Amino acid sequence: MANFPEIIARHPAADLGLEGAESHLVQAGNQQLVFMHFTRDVEVPEHSHEAQWGVVLDGEVELMVEGEWKVLRRGDNYFLPAGVRHSARIRRGYSDVTLFDQRERYSIR
Repeated sequence: MANFPEIIARHPAADLGLEGAESHLVQAGNQQLVFMHFTRDVEVPEHSHEAQWGVVLDGEVELMVEGEWKVLRRGDNYFLPAGVRHSARIRRGYSDVTLFDQRERYSIR
C-alpha cells in the first residue's frame, strides 16, 4: 500500500521525525489518528508516551514492549497503555493506522 486513497491523503502530513515515512494526520479532539507507510527500514528508539492503539495494514514490524519482542503483520493490532516503554524495527513496505490518546503527539509537517 504505497499510496493512501484521496480520502486519507488529503489530510496533512505528520512530522514523525523518521526518514522514509509517508504520513497523514487526522486531529480528532484530544486524540490523533495517523496513517503511516514506510519506504525504507526504520529503527525507532525506545520511548514512551500516552496510550497508543494500532492496526497493521501491510508489511511487518518488530515491536519491543517492556523488553519483549513481538512480530506484527497485516491484520494484527496492538495496544500500548500510557507510559509503557517500547521501540520498533519497521520494515520497508509497512503500513498502519494508529490512534494516539494524545492531542499533540505529532505536529503537522
